[in-house]
This record gives sequence, C-alpha cells and structure tokens, in this order.
Amino acid sequence: MTVHFIGAGPGAADLLTVRAVTLLRTSPVCLYAGTYLDPEVLAHCAPEAELIDTQHLDIDRITAHLVRAHESGADVARLCSGDPSLYSALTEQTRRLDAAGVPWDVTPGVPAYAAAAAVLGVELTVPEVVQSVVLTRTRARSTVMPESEGLGEFARTRASLALHLAITRIRPLAAELAAEYGADCPVAVVYRASQPEELVLRGTLADIADSVEAAGLRRAAIILVGRALAPSASCGTSHLYDPARDRG
Repeated sequence: MTVHFIGAGPGAADLLTVRAVTLLRTSPVCLYAGTYLDPEVLAHCAPEAELIDTQHLDIDRITAHLVRAHESGADVARLCSGDPSLYSALTEQTRRLDAAGVPWDVTPGVPAYAAAAAVLGVELTVPEVVQSVVLTRTRARSTVMPESEGLGEFARTRASLALHLAITRIRPLAAELAAEYGADCPVAVVYRASQPEELVLRGTLADIADSVEAAGLRRAAIILVGRALAPSASCGTSHLYDPARDRG
C-alpha cells in the first residue's frame, strides 16, 4: 500500500487541505509528531486507526513502522508539521522507502511562515520595499549548515527573512542581523501559529530578544524579519493593479 506524507499545516485542525483530511479518514495507520501537532488534527482520523507518536523515535524506527504497515496492506498517513517541502526529513524517509520498495506520495500543507504572516496580517513581499523571501534556519544543536548559507549572506539581500528552528538563538541572531537591517528593523515572533497556545511578539532587532526570553519560548516559533512587517511601510503599487498599466 502507500505511505502518504501529509502537510499538517501550522497546527489548526481546519487548516488542512481537503485531500489531507480525506487521506487521514481513510488511512488505517497514522504517524505524527506529538511535539508540534495540535491533537485536534488527529480527530480527522478514523476512530479505529492506529496512531503512532514519533517524537521519541529515530528515523529508522519510524521507517520500520511505515514498512510494517505497507507489508500488512495498510495505507499510512505520515503527518509532517507545516509543509513537507521544509524541514520535514522527507528526503531521509523516502530514500529508505524507495530502498524497501514502498510506494509513497506527498500532499502539501500550509507552511509555518505563511501561517505566521497570516496571524500578523502582513504581506512579506511589498512593492518597492521587498520582493523576496528567504526561508532558512541556523545551527544550534542541529544539522550543519552549508558554508554558502551563512545568515550574514542572506542578510545582505535585505529580503524578508523567515527563520525556522532558531528561537533559542534569538539574541545573537538579532545582533548579527542588525548590522545589515538596522537595529530598528521590525521583527515578529509567532509561537504555535493557529493553535490555542498561539503567542505573538512584536519588536525590533534591538529588543525582540528581551521579549522572547521573558516569554520563555524554546521551540515551535518562527521569526520573521524585514521592513515589510512595518504597519506604515511606504510602498508603491503593484504593476498588476497599477491604473497606468496598459491592459489592452
């Protein structure tokens, strides 16, 4: 049978796609990461479905569950936080499934940075202010970053930055980014966007670390940096909607 990698979105049970809900309802086995998932998402699963929390399992034990379900003739819903295209270990898992001859597919979900921007009510690409978004992370006790992907390199672009898995390093990161963006650059931290525990912290690169440390945030938060976050950001008109545009 098939392993379905499903983007669980930012956490809210009603932010899954219709396809995701259908797959959850029809898959006899569901693997999910309990650390980040709102339990309400699992309410979409069939009452008799086998639910396996992977937060304490390594990649080989997770794969063993996927292969076992396949061999027993069961489809598997493998829930990934946010969207599977970002920091989901999709490549590591599918490589093992390919070696075991297990078929799989991917259903996208709402990524964390998009959910955070929605909570803030902001557009990350504002005409004549910024037209690019950089999705990245930094290294703490995690996977080594490629040498060409240092934060300073991205900061020089002045693009809107969406920093994942970086909340525990907010103070040194803010100091590093201030050199390029300016200490007064707007920053927003969104913790568990769309979930009941949601928390939003706003500030600048000069003071955001104080707010984060006071709130005791250690995980499940995304950091957004850039001039597009300023409520009064002066901007032009998108060419698409410019009245002067030739629409003939």
